[in-house]
This record gives sequence, structure tokens and C-alpha cells, in this order.
Amino acid sequence: MSRSALIDNVTAMLSDAGFSVSDRCATRPKSFDVAARREDDVVLVKILGNIDALDGPTGAEMRRLGTYLRATPIVIGLRTRDEDLEPGVVYFRHGVPVMSPDTAMNFFVEGVPPLIYAAPGGLYVNIDGDVLADRRDEEEMSLGQLANELGVSRRTVSKYEDGMNASIEVAITLEERFGDDLTSPVSVMDGAEEVRDADPTPEDPEADPEDVPVLSVLARVGFEVHPTVRAPFKAVGEDVARADHLLTGHSSFTEAALKRARIMSSLGEITRTRAVYVVDEAKRDSVDATAIVEREELENVDDPEDLRELLKGRGDPQEA
Repeated sequence: MSRSALIDNVTAMLSDAGFSVSDRCATRPKSFDVAARREDDVVLVKILGNIDALDGPTGAEMRRLGTYLRATPIVIGLRTRDEDLEPGVVYFRHGVPVMSPDTAMNFFVEGVPPLIYAAPGGLYVNIDGDVLADRRDEEEMSLGQLANELGVSRRTVSKYEDGMNASIEVAITLEERFGDDLTSPVSVMDGAEEVRDADPTPEDPEADPEDVPVLSVLARVGFEVHPTVRAPFKAVGEDVARADHLLTGHSSFTEAALKRARIMSSLGEITRTRAVYVVDEAKRDSVDATAIVEREELENVDDPEDLRELLKGRGDPQEA
């Protein structure tokens, strides 16, 4: 299957699952292919034939954007270099959860979350330690007795009851011994924090020198500005005081700029984020829901109220 066909299939699957899906981010480089929203759940989805193509910088950008846009970064792919992805298993690449189309279908469409995740050393599951301890006490079984049945140490059983995850082999043995409700799903929509890399959000990259004057104005009026390097927009601005977010683009007013502005409009609708594209000389005041602003106009902005007044009536998301 071609990557284009795979993207079409995944997009259709998300639509079937009740998501509103953005236009495809047909720009390069790009950290994700589409954004999608279902009620309060927002995902940034990268779609790959071979998930090994996800490199560290792209994974870092997906995680940053997920944080700033209140979204979950996810990769949907078919295989690794060596094998096809197993159904029902969540993998991880550079801190981003990865699943096969079948796993995604079960999760998003059927509402069946994955129970297994892959990590160095094999496949693992989340054990509900409190339930395990209760079951063991009900049967008056000591830590040592259960350890012998599992072929592990008493200390390991104690760690299971404290919340340590178990290999799939141990989980199967436990469920055969005590029943099938000892495991809990992998919390993909929460970023799978308990099993993904325990790294903080990666640091922002340096802004392109050509964009610094534009981003400096946003910082001056109160936005916390986060530059990007692999997105259709140049930065995400956070107005912490008002809980507002801003997608910002900047370039000459070209056909490529029009294309990016349209993508930004679609992404803004999904992420509920205002989109603004700054150009040297404007031929219109909006592209879909993206406001078009001349650089000279922006440089005259001194406070948030000035910015809101400048954007008023330009690419109003509700009108679009």
C-alpha cells in the first residue's frame, strides 16, 4: 500500500470514529500529517509505512506541539524495519505512541483500548496492583507462594502490587490464576505517560532569524512564543493569561504562502486556535479562517487589545 493510500485510509477511519479531520499537511518538512478532534480529544497523527522513519527531531516536535496545542501525538504505521506491527500493541518511538491501523481501528472506532505495549526486552502490560494484592489476600497466598508460581522473586511480586508493569507472559499466568481483570489499558490519549519515555517536553528550537522580528512582537504583547521547524506554521503563541493560542506563519505572499495559510486555517479549526499569517505586502485580508497581516501593521501593535483589534474581521473562524 502506498503512503498516500494509507493516509486516506487512516483519515477515513478517523472520520468513521466521529472525528473532525483537518486538511492534510502537504508541506515539507512536516512533523504530522493531519490533526483530528472528537469532542475534547485532539490528536496529531503521523502516518508511516515504516515507523523507523520517525526520527528524533520529528518526535520531539510532535511532543512539543502536543503540549502547546493540548493534543496527543500519535503515529499510525504498518511495520518496523524487521516486522509488521502486532495488533493490539502500542509501540513507542522517541516518546510518541505508535500503533497499527488495526489497533487504531479497535481503539478509535470500536472503543477497545490496547492492553499491551512494546518496550526493550519484550511486550508488557499494566498490572492493577491493588486488585492483585486483594486477590492474593482473598486466597491467603503469600508473596513467596505467588512468586514460585510465576517463577520470579518475592520482591518482584511486591513491585507488581506497587504498580510495576509485567511481561505479557507473567500477565497471562496471573489472569489464568486470578481472572481476567488484573490488567488496565495503555492510556494512549493521556500521552501514555506511565510507559513512554520519562523525558520532559523537549526544548524549543531557535527561531529562524527572518522570523524573529515577527515573533518578537507577539512576545511583546504577552504571548509565550514557541518556534517550530517541522510544521506548516512558524510558531505557536500561548497567551497564558487569556488561555488563547495563536498559529503564526510568515513569508512573502506567494502561492506557497496561500497553501500554508489554508492548512493553518484547517488546523486552527481542529485545535480551536487562531491562525495568523504575516506577509510583507498583502493582497487580501484573509485566507479561509487565517488572518493575513502585513508586517508593518504588526510592528505597530503595542498590546493585546491592539492585536485583537487588528485581527478583527480578518479570517473570522466563525464566518469561515
